[in-house]
Amino acid sequence: MSRPLLSVGAVAGVLAAALAGALLTLALTGSDGPSVPGEDSADVGFARDMAIHHQQAVEMSFIVRDRTDDEDVRRFAYDVINTQANQRGMMLGWLDSWGVTIGSNTPPMQWMEHGRSGGSGGSGGQHGGQHGSAAPDGRDAPAGSGGGALMPGMATEAELEQLREAEGEEAEVLYLRLMTEHHRAGVDMAEAGEEMAGTEEIRDLAAGMVEGQASEINLMARMLAERGAATG
Repeated sequence: MSRPLLSVGAVAGVLAAALAGALLTLALTGSDGPSVPGEDSADVGFARDMAIHHQQAVEMSFIVRDRTDDEDVRRFAYDVINTQANQRGMMLGWLDSWGVTIGSNTPPMQWMEHGRSGGSGGSGGQHGGQHGSAAPDGRDAPAGSGGGALMPGMATEAELEQLREAEGEEAEVLYLRLMTEHHRAGVDMAEAGEEMAGTEEIRDLAAGMVEGQASEINLMARMLAERGAATG
């Protein structure tokens, strides 16, 4: 390999470094605009949900890194690990600076329904369900969700186990398909964050996610085509 890859045991270090960098950025630039985002704001909801979403993308990328020798897939997985771990650290840093908890009893994705429908309260509509409930389509709850409702694009425990057991091209194709769905949902969430957030930090980060993940979706489509596979 021409490019060093992180070991599985290094994920904690990646996340810790990302969080430290985010806190340093906050200390230098500040995040004290006209008001601090409230508990029910799109900013807080986006940061919480996307942090969980990113956590699973990092996990899947570490898994495939150990299941294939293909340099292109391993390099792509490394890029996902590096980018999304750093973005996750930024979001966790902002939540801390805003004085809100990282976890919440609020159903996932509810902030999107509030902002787009103008409603208040409710179950989170088509995007979410109560934490601790089964997934809407009957699948297992996704890893990284705390056993809660299935967020769009997230792989289930069964799918992650299938990825862990696959090898070579089978693992590559499964990873690329799972990550494509993951990214599609991430783009949808990021578009909502860019539109609805009140802070410049979240709007700018979300806009970058839309551009970056849309580009990676196209890249994964080409990689799947090279392997004679559809996106699924």
